[in-house]
Amino acid sequence: MPDAFLSANRVELTSLAARYRLPALYNYRAFAEVGGLMSYGNDALDNYRRSAIYVDRVLKGEKPADLPVQVPTKYELVINQKTAKTLGLTVPDNLLTIADEVIE
Repeated sequence: MPDAFLSANRVELTSLAARYRLPALYNYRAFAEVGGLMSYGNDALDNYRRSAIYVDRVLKGEKPADLPVQVPTKYELVINQKTAKTLGLTVPDNLLTIADEVIE
């Protein structure tokens, strides 16, 4: 599960997974960017952009308690091909095709 401790230690966690040759799926793209095999989770930048709409509504006088709860609407799949090759894994072409980003 995502939390601040895991995010703060993402380099160490992905390094340990690589050392023990464990293919791992993470929830934030930052893990794949530092060497994790792949990540699938909500697009944080999209969430931040959408939160600006809420800030605007509150600044215009709406009560925060009256605003509906929202869930993420955009998710992203990031695959680190370099890590896959290091682990001796072949990522299927159809998975590479649907990925939002492939790190070479």
